[in-house]
Amino acid sequence: MNANPLKTLGTFGQSLWLDYIRRDLITSGQLRRLIEEDGLRGMTSNPSIFEKAIVDSHEYDEEIRTMALEGKGVNAIYETLSQRDVQSAADEFRSLYDKTDGQDGYVSLEVNPHLAHDTNGTVEEARRLWKTLARPNVFIKVPATTEGLSAIQVLISEGINVNVTLLFGLPRYRQVADAYLAGLAARAAHGKPVNHVASVASFFVSRIDGLIDPLLENVIAQGGEKTVLAKTVRGQVAIASAKMAYQIYKEIFCSDRFKELAAQGARVQRVLWASTSTKNPGESDVKYVEALIGPDTVNTVPLATLDAYRDHGDPKARLEQDIEEARMVLERLPELGIDIGHVTQQLEDDGVEKFNKPFDKILQTLASPSPRM
Repeated sequence: MNANPLKTLGTFGQSLWLDYIRRDLITSGQLRRLIEEDGLRGMTSNPSIFEKAIVDSHEYDEEIRTMALEGKGVNAIYETLSQRDVQSAADEFRSLYDKTDGQDGYVSLEVNPHLAHDTNGTVEEARRLWKTLARPNVFIKVPATTEGLSAIQVLISEGINVNVTLLFGLPRYRQVADAYLAGLAARAAHGKPVNHVASVASFFVSRIDGLIDPLLENVIAQGGEKTVLAKTVRGQVAIASAKMAYQIYKEIFCSDRFKELAAQGARVQRVLWASTSTKNPGESDVKYVEALIGPDTVNTVPLATLDAYRDHGDPKARLEQDIEEARMVLERLPELGIDIGHVTQQLEDDGVEKFNKPFDKILQTLASPSPRM
């Protein structure tokens, strides 16, 4: 019998997490089977995932009805539902967390996305969620906005695990890693332990190609001397960005600055590949999994991508292959009229809004009279 490609990822030092959560996934035993049979090692959530779970199913109807009759507001109802799911999933992963000494077994819950540009609001909400969840194997998701950077540093200094989300650009990634190290250093300076503080930096991948490829298609359609270059880099920018992010990761976490913290037990902030489902139907449905396999990384995938990789994945260590080609792809974008800094800022702005909308939809649904109420 051939080895399960999902479990084989672990032999290359990569952890497979699931970018999905819903009550019946946990209560049916499916999550337990994914952990045992496929080597699943963690789970991420976001407002869009909870919107689909709560709005598009009847799994939560009885709880919603009960809390509504008790007079609870829509925000309280949403928080109760999402926190219960995260706690239940974290409990499923707890034995893995203990077995790996805190390397894996995490479940993530995001702060209110409307706080993306509010440092103090993010810190206050993250503290509250961390205390309420009361699990060592949870991450509080904080967006990698300018305002989020300061919040990340504060939260890490307080020993709160952080999943840095909505990360697109390489300069911003450096800032994220710096915030993590500064938070650890502040914690250590106050004589507090750093050995069980965990963080991941979630680099969103396929959305980069989703924005840039149409621009490249326009260049190709116009013809001329830039056509060949545009065809060469089309569909390659996201993977090139991720590969260069990993080179930055190695530089930062091999530095003397981190080594001093590591001597006190500090952990690296692993790079997590997010948005790894393929958006272009003409490309492989496992494109962004295959290309980014390497040590000290996490890949969080939706169920459809997980199923696809189980079926026809071909795991090999590819993350550090063709680094010079990846560098060339990014360096030549200006020749095609593409400013990668502008693109990644637009993706960050759009990403915040893409989480605001489903979050608001959940609250609107909970506030509306319906049969479930």
